[in-house]
Amino acid sequence: MKAISSKIAVCIVGMTIMVVLSKPWLIKAEVICSPIELAECPPMTAPSSICCRKVREQRPCLCGYLNDPNLKPTINSPSSRRIAASCGVLFPTCY
Repeated sequence: MKAISSKIAVCIVGMTIMVVLSKPWLIKAEVICSPIELAECPPMTAPSSICCRKVREQRPCLCGYLNDPNLKPTINSPSSRRIAASCGVLFPTCY
């Protein structure tokens, strides 16, 4: 009986881990949208590791930035898109 209980417990733990890993939004930390964080990315240089980290952190905020008429020209510029691509960050499709 004890062996069966142990196997059930292991299955439950395994299933819980699978559910958590398949739902990244359950463990995602909240992002504070601050375009000033992207100041680490000078437009005419190759992105640094700090720049790429900031771009990845701010990715959930990009639609908000693109919908802001004051930020859109900078965020949607070819150099910003190049930096994002260099960092492996895809621009979202915003509506």
